[in-house]
Amino acid sequence: MTVLGVVLLPQSPPERMRAVVRAADEAGLDELWLWEDCFLTSGISSAAAALAWTDRLRVGVGLLPVPLRNVALTAMETATLHRLFPGRVHVGVGHGVQEWMGQVGARVDSPVTLLREYVTALRALLAGRRVTCAGRYVDLDDVALDWPPTTAAPIRVGAVGPRTLRLSGEIADGTILTGGTTPDQLRRARRLVDEGHAAAGRTDPHPITVYLHAATGPDAAARMEREGARWGYDSTADVTVTGDAEQIAAGVARWAEAGADTVVLQPTPDDPDPEGFVHFTAAEVRPLLGESGGGR
Repeated sequence: MTVLGVVLLPQSPPERMRAVVRAADEAGLDELWLWEDCFLTSGISSAAAALAWTDRLRVGVGLLPVPLRNVALTAMETATLHRLFPGRVHVGVGHGVQEWMGQVGARVDSPVTLLREYVTALRALLAGRRVTCAGRYVDLDDVALDWPPTTAAPIRVGAVGPRTLRLSGEIADGTILTGGTTPDQLRRARRLVDEGHAAAGRTDPHPITVYLHAATGPDAAARMEREGARWGYDSTADVTVTGDAEQIAAGVARWAEAGADTVVLQPTPDDPDPEGFVHFTAAEVRPLLGESGGGR
């Protein structure tokens, strides 16, 4: 079964978040995803608030930029969320936008090396192990969490390029693909992830989450045209979905059939009704997907 989610974009002011989160929980949305974008809202504090305001909603952070965060801090915060809200948290990490990392003095020469060292150490810490390592970027001396998660705490990796996609398959527990990923690009990404997974001798599931630009309502096409121009897309034909519930559901099914286990609808920043969008997704789009889809 395809998991269906929505992004609460960080362009919304933090004080707007509670109403959207409550609407998502009450409507029965599968998952709500949050971003840690410079210099908008933080991922962990937003996730903690969203989880505390809800009873059943699963919350994803996709993603935390690793150059910005010491790995021990990320492990502590992630473990705390998992202990407080077991089974309701997804955390993703990634390179971060390199321009932003440069603005804060955190840009590194080899983002792939950093990501490998970081995810390896993070997963070990969350598994309750004591970690000592002296890498190019990650340096830990006899570090262990006093309060590691009591349930599984999978870490997903945001990836775009071939090296990072293979690396994600090798060392992570899932992969997050950015909005603007076409179904064909998703199929290629799935193959690269699977290559890394197989090369590491792993046989455990490796879910793929993809963001999908989506808009509904009478001005949906115009808003999506502006969004496509903002992202520099040559065409919005194969990277967005617009229209009523049936049209959105058909789009979700295309990306699910291409290999996505979770499709997260990404509304336009100028959507006039974020609460209404999450309700529309849960109440009108979700029932049309049924039990079928691309879940792996």
